Amino acid sequence: MKNYFLSTFLLLFVSGVSAQNLHLNLFTGISNYQGDLQDKKFTFSQSHLAGGLGITYDVSPHLALRTGVMIGKISGDDQYGRNKVRNLNFSTLITEANLGLEYYITAPVEKHSLTPYVFAEVAIYHYNPYTFDSTGRKYYLRPLSTEGEGIVQGRNNYNLTQFSIPFGAGVKLSLSDNVNVGFEFGFRKLFTDYLDDVSTSYIDKNILLSARGAKAMELSYRGDELKNGNQQYPTVGAKRGNPNSDDWYYFSGLTISFRLGGGGLGRYASQRCPGNVL
Repeated sequence: MKNYFLSTFLLLFVSGVSAQNLHLNLFTGISNYQGDLQDKKFTFSQSHLAGGLGITYDVSPHLALRTGVMIGKISGDDQYGRNKVRNLNFSTLITEANLGLEYYITAPVEKHSLTPYVFAEVAIYHYNPYTFDSTGRKYYLRPLSTEGEGIVQGRNNYNLTQFSIPFGAGVKLSLSDNVNVGFEFGFRKLFTDYLDDVSTSYIDKNILLSARGAKAMELSYRGDELKNGNQQYPTVGAKRGNPNSDDWYYFSGLTISFRLGGGGLGRYASQRCPGNVL
């Protein structure tokens, strides 16, 4: 898959420069997540800085092929949610490579002050959730099998590299024929509920202790770390997460795009005329 994205990038570069329809795109903004440790649909309260780099190739005045790489941190913490007694938290770095299409509602982009657009992609992303124990020591959560993944029958270890479906919308402001800035908001439809290492229910603490050790049991339930928290480990089968709802992550922020090679509207230059073109 990595070779596929690299080949696509090089192909677009070689074919796009000659046609002057290739753009270099920069992104800076925030990343956020929704899941078992973030009970709101969307919030900026636990957001983090994110960035990205990509290219866009104009297939037609309304349609462009886009590919790029996005990087951002996401995190969630029960102390900011409704389930404070569980007292779990996680963080992870998201690294994503994507490929898809961008559709401009008004076109060409250079002919309008503001151009709204929508996009849809396929992507491959990597994550690795971790937390810090009460002494401040960092632990990656997947090897601890906090819900019995790889221990209990029917609970397999989750993959740290997976596919997603990014989609969203944005708006571009044309500064010149070769430069535009804008804002974009993108959702990521995932196929896992373990982005935050929380999904189903607690297993027998003795089984977890025997298979993964005391630290796994300690970080599986952390209510006993609270001043007035429940010191008893939850019973077998007690709810730890919601397996009926997969996790999501988001990127939103500012974009800036530069036409490579200059030349105004490229092969669409002949379409330029006074007034707006739809």
